[in-house]
Amino acid sequence: MTMPGPAVKVALFRAQDDAALSGARLRKLGFRAVWAPVIEIAPVRVEISRKLYDAVIASSPRAFAGGAIAEAASPLYVVGARTARAAEAVGWRPAAPPAPSASQLVEILRRDLPKGANVLYLAGRDRKPTLEAALSERCALEVVEVYAAEARLSWRTPEIRALASCDAALHYSPRSAALAVRLAGSSGLTQRFLELRHVCLSRDVAEPLRVIHAPCVVVAERPDEPALFAALRSAVAVFPSDGASRI
Repeated sequence: MTMPGPAVKVALFRAQDDAALSGARLRKLGFRAVWAPVIEIAPVRVEISRKLYDAVIASSPRAFAGGAIAEAASPLYVVGARTARAAEAVGWRPAAPPAPSASQLVEILRRDLPKGANVLYLAGRDRKPTLEAALSERCALEVVEVYAAEARLSWRTPEIRALASCDAALHYSPRSAALAVRLAGSSGLTQRFLELRHVCLSRDVAEPLRVIHAPCVVVAERPDEPALFAALRSAVAVFPSDGASRI
């Protein structure tokens, strides 16, 4: 495997907690990660209809950023080990091992809960509809938005300077890519932003970059981080490259 030189800097536009994890993985591959988040995660004050539920579900550790919402005696089901650890930090004990995905969590709930069970979903304001679509007809599902990914209005001066020194950028979602385009424009970085090698998780993620005619955009073979990093390694070595596609 060809390793990048120590000067190769990669911009991450994810929220701070996700960027920290991705940045650590990038450093193991020999890259230097630069953080310029385009969103900030903020807890949302909520009210719920009861304190005890047949089940409480969550798919992100951010669901517990504001502390416990319902009684910890309610059985808790989560997606992902990070979500389980965040729940345990505020006094919850998951009723089952964390599910690897939302669809697998649905199967666990169908196994463990009777029809009509009262279920509280601790959700984010911007979310995929997987859990709601699968559970709304089977359960008495109460959805509360306990955190929001708010768009940042601007980057700070140190972030702008750091981004200007980058060689490449990773994009994980269409929304964050579009926000990065907007913030680059308001920060006076449009030309420098266009010069970056943009590596995207999927073609949908790449769409905001296609709109501004970014000349160097690659798409990972699969929509997961290992494939994204493989595309990045190829992109900084030679372009176009095996394992990525130019759009």
